Amino acid sequence: MKLKKKKDYFFETLENMADTVVQAADYFSQHVSNLQDVTLFANEMKKYESKCDDYVHTIITELNKTFITPIERDDIMELTTTLDDVLDGLEATASRFYMYQLTDPDDEFVIQFAEILRQSAYEIQKAIHLLSQKKLLAIREYTIRLNDLENQGDEVLRMCIKHLFATVSDPIELIKRKEIYERLETTTDACEDVANVLESIIMRNS
Repeated sequence: MKLKKKKDYFFETLENMADTVVQAADYFSQHVSNLQDVTLFANEMKKYESKCDDYVHTIITELNKTFITPIERDDIMELTTTLDDVLDGLEATASRFYMYQLTDPDDEFVIQFAEILRQSAYEIQKAIHLLSQKKLLAIREYTIRLNDLENQGDEVLRMCIKHLFATVSDPIELIKRKEIYERLETTTDACEDVANVLESIIMRNS
């Protein structure tokens, strides 16, 4: 009877991080368009962020006591950090909705950003699971898609900033909205950063 090979601990934890990013992006996308309870929204996003932080601490602890790793130690650490940055960006945006008490469900640009981030999270998840299977060249399909989604985020930011200055005269409201848009776009950048780390791993290990 052939025993199934146990999955590497680092790959397994990175998969758990990617799965958490998907769960958080799904929750964000589903609820940001109808913020009936902005406190609950922010608190739930904080739970996802804390869960991801736990995985980061786990990986750092294991790296400090593991001599042989499945890929370069720096690559594991950089991938861990960039995955964490994605969730940090989602949580930071949710916390701004809470702090500014923004409950308007009709902001089409926030909804567009949320969908871009949701799709990006799924591309990240697929790529990380392929990394665990050592199917490195197959990852390229998802890194290319992540780059394309980041470009879409840039375009949404251009449109929403133009619309914001054309339609909002209250300077406080303008500042609040602008910060949220920019945080969302920065989070799409973080998703692309994950893709860039994966590309580096592919080059070094193919």
